[in-house]
Amino acid sequence: MQRYFIEGKVPENRITVITGDDAKHIAKVMRQTAGDGLIAVMEGKAFSATILSAERDIELRLDSEMEADVEMPKRVTIACGLPKGDKLDLITQKSTELGMHALIPFSAERSIVKWDASKNDKKIGRLQKIAKEAAEQSHRTHLPVIHNVHSFKQLLEAAEDFDAVIVAYEEEARSASPVRFADILKTLYDKSSILIVFGPEGGISEAEASSLKQAGALFTSLGPRILRTETAPLYAMSAMSYEFE
Repeated sequence: MQRYFIEGKVPENRITVITGDDAKHIAKVMRQTAGDGLIAVMEGKAFSATILSAERDIELRLDSEMEADVEMPKRVTIACGLPKGDKLDLITQKSTELGMHALIPFSAERSIVKWDASKNDKKIGRLQKIAKEAAEQSHRTHLPVIHNVHSFKQLLEAAEDFDAVIVAYEEEARSASPVRFADILKTLYDKSSILIVFGPEGGISEAEASSLKQAGALFTSLGPRILRTETAPLYAMSAMSYEFE
């Protein structure tokens, strides 16, 4: 059954409305009408719902709350140095499917891409749409937050709000005794919010690594192979799912 995220609080009378593109999708693509059912997600809860009216907007009644334990037990935020091309689209989509809580794109020293501030709303809106569609497809109850692009300084400030900060650092993989990601995960069972930082194609610079270390971040290797910038977050999310779920 198709799932849709609805903003706002659950009404006392359990009657709510779906508008915009989702309403068009229900009426024109799914061809649903009054009496048909769907799944509505509000305030992190999934409800079986019945369509009451399918005219311009979709009016529906929230029936019973559905028991669902689909979210990763850790709130994992991924911070990605701005990559080239559409790699951020892929990271957003697949990491959402794997349980990502939020995404922070940041302008790294070695980022080749320069974020056009005049197109920020359009680009962030695109990522939000990708995350929404992925969350619906994977039957999640949390819609990942896509933050505006951070400077590295802003990223360091944001890192202070997390229980743990982990940096995937390729130089760690080349060291004589690299810190295994699996070993770090064993230390996170009492942590709720986790930030994992990934560099762009050129990796994290030495200056950025030094600043992150001073901020108390844990550095780790994701194995003996050097992963692409769009592969590393998916590797990490999969490993965390295996460890905690």
